[in-house]
Amino acid sequence: MQNVKGTFDYWGSEQALRLHVRRELEGMFELYDFDAMETPILSEQELLASKYAGGDEILKEMYQLTDQGKRSLALRYDLTISFAKVVAMNPGMELPIKRYEMGKVFRDGPVKRGRLREFMQCDADVVGIEGPEAEAELMQLAVDVFRRLDIGIVIRWNNRLFLSELLVRIGVPSDRMLAVMLTLDKVAKIGIDGVSAELQQHDLSGSTRAAIVALIRQDQISCEQLVLQYGLQNSEGAKEVAALQFILDQTGLNGTCQFDPFLSRGLSFYTGTVYEIFDVTGRYHSSLGGGGRYDAIIGQLVGRGDMSYYAVGLSFGIEPIMEMLMEREEVAEERTVLLVPIGDIRSEALKAAATLRKAGIRIRIDWSRRKLKKSLATAAAKGMRFVLLLGEEEANQGCIRLKDMFESTEFVMTIEEIGHIMKQKQTKIIP
Repeated sequence: MQNVKGTFDYWGSEQALRLHVRRELEGMFELYDFDAMETPILSEQELLASKYAGGDEILKEMYQLTDQGKRSLALRYDLTISFAKVVAMNPGMELPIKRYEMGKVFRDGPVKRGRLREFMQCDADVVGIEGPEAEAELMQLAVDVFRRLDIGIVIRWNNRLFLSELLVRIGVPSDRMLAVMLTLDKVAKIGIDGVSAELQQHDLSGSTRAAIVALIRQDQISCEQLVLQYGLQNSEGAKEVAALQFILDQTGLNGTCQFDPFLSRGLSFYTGTVYEIFDVTGRYHSSLGGGGRYDAIIGQLVGRGDMSYYAVGLSFGIEPIMEMLMEREEVAEERTVLLVPIGDIRSEALKAAATLRKAGIRIRIDWSRRKLKKSLATAAAKGMRFVLLLGEEEANQGCIRLKDMFESTEFVMTIEEIGHIMKQKQTKIIP
């Protein structure tokens, strides 16, 4: 008996850490005034496979199934299309809309480090804001989230409209544009030689391939340099890049947010700015999150291709974030306090635990009846800071003996005093 490849069970300290990360994300979403949303895992296959959805690359990984009514269904591969569907089905929703959602998504793709077949996504989306301030606020949100998680990041960003305008000047035909973009997006993974080899498959002229390779060989080229080099001063994409760069410079985000002219991300529905989040040390290669602007999807879903619903989103990957955090030296038990009854005082132990739980203290009662030395050794091994010892003498006095395992101290206190002390001293899940 085993799990399906690319799926895992989580429990104990690892699950506690996952919940901690989700709470940090949820708290930041709320702080930025995003409203919670929940959408179905199952969708009509036609919706997810439509030309307005994820594109050919992602559709190869879509889980497809048929129900008893012979309807063609699929498991969602991301949360963006589900959100776009909600907006399309409810045209009377007041704009702008700011929503977040956390839920499982499924992709039948290759399993590797940081990439699973069943995984959690945490998305924040804004609909109804045309300007770059929406992207800037989401980038700011990402910076704040990873600061809270004590993870150093770099946000690489680009504009797909600008990239397409650049590739047109180089000579890439419109019917090969998306394929070339996806190849350029791999330059960090497969290198310049790998990109050059893959371009051979895209039916491009030799001069165009040579121009693309020459372009990617330029080190740390800026948007301004590209604009001058290829005569893009009046292009719409260049204007969008300049507008966002101005906000990033003014808000101090430019140190974390770096322009990358070859980034395009895999999903075909992005129409403007795109961004991806990486570990700043470069030691962990998988993306920690990403997103971008997708102005066309919602209008097309409602059959109004001429109508734009300005939309931009950001998605955090719980699995790669967790993998980074689990590599840290110590993951302590989350604020768990062990209560050890000594003698036959089960009722008194339950009463004491109930009082502390009402005060918001997480209590685990040790019903094992082991020797005290073993109970204390277990608590120390699990990284628990506080152990409460309750014997008949303490119970008769209305007190409990408090052991602080970190400071090697022991005091007899009332339950109320203990609750106050523990709230002051309890450690967080991430040291």
